[in-house]
Amino acid sequence: MRWSVRLRATVVATMAVALALGVAAAVLVGNLKSSLEASADHDASRRADAAARSLTISEESGQRTSSAGGPALDGTADPAPDGTTGPSHDVAADPDVRVGRMDTVSQAERGWSEGYATAERVVSTSEGPVTVQGRASLEPARDALNALRKLLLMGIPALLLLVAGMTWLLVGWALAPVSAIRRTFADITTSDLHQRVPVPAAQDEVARLARTMNATLDRLERAVERHKRFVADAAHELRSPIATLRTRLELGRREAPGLTREALTDVERIQGLAADLLLLARLDAGEPLRTEEIDLGQVTAEEALRTRRHDIQIFLDIANDVVLPGSRSHLSRMIGNLVDNAVRHADSAVTVRVAAPAVVEVVDDGPGIPVEHRESVFGRFTRLDEARARDEGGSGLGLAIARDIARAHGGTLVVAEPDRRAKGARLRADLRPGRLGTGHSP
Repeated sequence: MRWSVRLRATVVATMAVALALGVAAAVLVGNLKSSLEASADHDASRRADAAARSLTISEESGQRTSSAGGPALDGTADPAPDGTTGPSHDVAADPDVRVGRMDTVSQAERGWSEGYATAERVVSTSEGPVTVQGRASLEPARDALNALRKLLLMGIPALLLLVAGMTWLLVGWALAPVSAIRRTFADITTSDLHQRVPVPAAQDEVARLARTMNATLDRLERAVERHKRFVADAAHELRSPIATLRTRLELGRREAPGLTREALTDVERIQGLAADLLLLARLDAGEPLRTEEIDLGQVTAEEALRTRRHDIQIFLDIANDVVLPGSRSHLSRMIGNLVDNAVRHADSAVTVRVAAPAVVEVVDDGPGIPVEHRESVFGRFTRLDEARARDEGGSGLGLAIARDIARAHGGTLVVAEPDRRAKGARLRADLRPGRLGTGHSP
């Protein structure tokens, strides 16, 4: 599955922001952790320094004083029951300060520094060196980090959703002119090349693209119009000399009947070719059809009888009351071309069916159309090799004209699968009255 430009831009932008936020969050948490731990270390050092100064002053003055300037108490530190030197009264009152010889600390006191940042100072006393420890709790730092992590866990996804939504909306807004250009361009066909894609007001790349496409459409329209005029003019100019030549040949039929008959046959083929070219030019030009209510069964029966040949049987299977709006002359030409094609290639019989809602099928018992040629037979001037050997009057335009007429009536014309245990070709025209005029020739 290919992602749209809008979706790709949204995903890329969201992933880029997610990566940036992830790196920023990691740096923020790391820096905050280092800062809080450094602050706790500083607080522990401050406590240890204060306790060390208190002991030093007490040792020098022989009095116990508090670090806060409390009343003087007597003497130096007394031995504690476990052998450590007891701190002065104000130091002992601080639970975050411990004074003594660390080699004699009891087992119960060894967990004193767990969960704390600690700092040690050594103070010389009359009884020997004493270690002073100060501590600062790391719990506030942990609480702050946990609060930050919760905030990031909730905030980052919310921010990513906001980025994705904004990117989706902004890219959609930026690509809206492209969508309008695509829709308009998809509706442009050879029959309505006068349409132009909308040019956005913003003077950006999309506007330049639209102007370039319109310029290309201008050139294409001029080229197609020149082609259509050439075909129409050529067909029109051929009609007059062909008609004059036919009249003269008919007048000279008495003097050279054999030669005149052959010449008239050639003239009729040229005249039919000119008429076909003129009809194709009109279909390509997308000229509006003169529509009326048509009894499809009646038109089909008339064309089948008109095309009857003495050595080919034509069977009719026509449903009643198959009526649709359309051009009688065009539908007659389509059905006539289909029946004429079937009669020329049939071995002995042709079946013509009309079914509701508006379906025409022409089936022959000839050699049929190979699967690989079931689409190419509708090309202009296309005749299969085996058809050239048998076809005496076809120009290769009959099926192309029939398909263009079916499309002009909003329908389709295809080579369908033949019935079981049947040979030959089966051409099916499925007309759709509700879509009259929506079809176009390629």
